Amino acid sequence: MNIARRTFLTQTATAVAGAAFLPQLRAAETASATKPNIRIGACVVGLEQAKQAGLDGVEVGVGDAADRLDIASPQVQQRYQEQMKATGLPICSLMMGLLNSYPLATDPRGPAWLEQSIDGARVLGARVILVAFFGKGDLLDAGEKIKEADVDEVVKRLKAAAPRAKDAGVILAIENYLNGEQNARILDRIHHESVQLYFDVYNTGTTKHHQVPADIRLLKGRIAQFHFKNGSKYLDDEKSKFEPIAAAIKEVGYRGWIVLETSSPSKNPVADAKRNLEYVRGLFA
Repeated sequence: MNIARRTFLTQTATAVAGAAFLPQLRAAETASATKPNIRIGACVVGLEQAKQAGLDGVEVGVGDAADRLDIASPQVQQRYQEQMKATGLPICSLMMGLLNSYPLATDPRGPAWLEQSIDGARVLGARVILVAFFGKGDLLDAGEKIKEADVDEVVKRLKAAAPRAKDAGVILAIENYLNGEQNARILDRIHHESVQLYFDVYNTGTTKHHQVPADIRLLKGRIAQFHFKNGSKYLDDEKSKFEPIAAAIKEVGYRGWIVLETSSPSKNPVADAKRNLEYVRGLFA
C-alpha cells in the first residue's frame, strides 16, 4: 500500500508539473511559427550545449532496453521539462536507438516500447520519434536483400501503434538503409499519416550509395525529419554533396527539423556543432 501510494503521488506530481509546463510549451510552439521553415537541432549535445552553440533544439534518446524505458519515467520527463524551461529550447524528437540491438521486428517488448515512447513524446512536446533499423535490426540481410519476414512484422507493429501516435500528435519515423522505392513500399503498406520516414543522408548516400536527391524527391511529403552527418569531417568539407541535397529539400517544400548527427573533429562539441550549424543554416538561408 505504501509503494502504491508513493507511485500515485509521484505520478500525480509529474502530471501537475506537466500541466504547468503546457502554457510554456504552447508559447514556444507559437514562437516557432515565426522561425525559418528549416530548424536545426542536434543529437550529439544536450540542451545547455545546444543553447551555447546556437542550435534550435535537440533530439534525445529514449533509454536503454528495459521493461520500462527511461523516457517513460516521470522523473526523467520532469528533468527534461526543467532543462527546456531553463534553456528555452525544445526537444524536437526522440530516438529509439535501442532497436539497433533489440530489433522491433523480433523483440517482444517492441510494441510496449513504441507506446512508452509515444507517451513520453506527448509529455515533452516532441513531434517525431526515430524508429531505428540498423545493426541487428537492419532490414537488409548480408546479401543486401530485404528481410521480408522482419518487414512484415515491422509493418504490423507500426500499424498497431500509429493510432496512438496520431492521438498524441506524434510521427513514428523509420530510419534504415533502404532506398527510396523500398521505403515507399513499406509506407504504402502501413498507409498511415503518423508513420513516415526519417531520412539520414549519410546512411543512404555515403554508406549505401543511393541517389539521395532523387530519393528525397520521390518521398516528397513522406519525410518527417532529416539527419545530416559526414563521418569524421565537418559538413562544409563536402559542399558538393550537401548542396544538391539542400536543393532537393527546398524543391519538395520540406518544413521541419534537420538534426545534426555530427562528429567533433576538434574535440570541442559546442564549437564543432556551431560550425556545422552555420553551414547548414547557410544552405537554407
